[in-house]
Amino acid sequence: MVLSSADARRVLAETPEPFQSDTSEKHATLSHFEPAGSLISRGPERAARRAFSDDVLQSGCPLHILLPRFRQVIEEEAPMLLAQAGEGLSWGAFKDAWFRIVRRCTFGDHAGGDTRLTALLIRVRSRANGAFLAPKDRVLRDRTLSSIAAALHSAEPNTLGALAKATGDRRARPEDQVAQWLFAFDAAGIATFRALAVLASDPASASQARDDAAPELPFLRACLLDTVRLWPTTPAVLRQTDRDTRWGDAIMPAGTGVLIHLPFLHRDDERLPFAHRFAPKVWLTGEGERWGLIPFSGGPGECPARNLVLLLGSLMLQSLLRESRFDMPAGEALNTSALPATFDHFSLIIRTARLRADLR
Repeated sequence: MVLSSADARRVLAETPEPFQSDTSEKHATLSHFEPAGSLISRGPERAARRAFSDDVLQSGCPLHILLPRFRQVIEEEAPMLLAQAGEGLSWGAFKDAWFRIVRRCTFGDHAGGDTRLTALLIRVRSRANGAFLAPKDRVLRDRTLSSIAAALHSAEPNTLGALAKATGDRRARPEDQVAQWLFAFDAAGIATFRALAVLASDPASASQARDDAAPELPFLRACLLDTVRLWPTTPAVLRQTDRDTRWGDAIMPAGTGVLIHLPFLHRDDERLPFAHRFAPKVWLTGEGERWGLIPFSGGPGECPARNLVLLLGSLMLQSLLRESRFDMPAGEALNTSALPATFDHFSLIIRTARLRADLR
């Protein structure tokens, strides 16, 4: 277990060699639904598959080339979500709207109502939770990957799927990489809904977020980053040595599992003065990086969807905040100066009230 941010930075910087992302535990889990995913690949295959995701998701760009289309989709879906929610926005309603957005942005408008594909992914991922213990359902896995491949084949212009088709690199096994994207979008939705709950508990931050009009939406991005810091959707970053590796004065044998436990590093109140409070400003000043915070991992193995997740989540928050005021039910508001270690968003209902036209 990594016990310092400096050691965590070293492990992430030296991925994939000698610290491979393809750990035994991760392979046992992800091979249930993405056997050719970049996270469980090595060598040239990993390089090609990671490059595919970097190219299509534009991992180095805060503003994706498809930003106008993404904005259009979200500005169509968010008002419908609020109209359906009435006076209370539940996680279930938010999740359904979020995945409509994801499917439209990935495959096109025709896929918005294709809940069958999402249901397949949920089924196959639930088996993956068994990792080593659950036998692989290869029929279900092949059906899921075939459905993704078919959705990519019929992807409309101005979608991630269209960009994926344009790469033309079959070595990348696009359907396996897209399976991972869709898995990651689930976590992105959770982070966005939690961020909305925090803003609903913090009127001053909500007001600042509502006024965030800069092209890259820096304050909204910072709110999402700090929400993921506080409650990581992937709390454990796993690596495994592929050869004997020097660690201090000792040798770490090949095949050693390495665990970076993000809550331990991100909530260390002996090191971080803002450990348990909502602190989006640390991401605006660069303090987050200086403190060694890694909400989306880091180094060559950093999540390739980091910027895309922050963009879509920020656009969703912007659209919702422009339309409505949000607050928490009596007794459920979060104390943003002393936030709990865990957050059950499943049963949460955020109260909503449409803003008057003159306040928009």
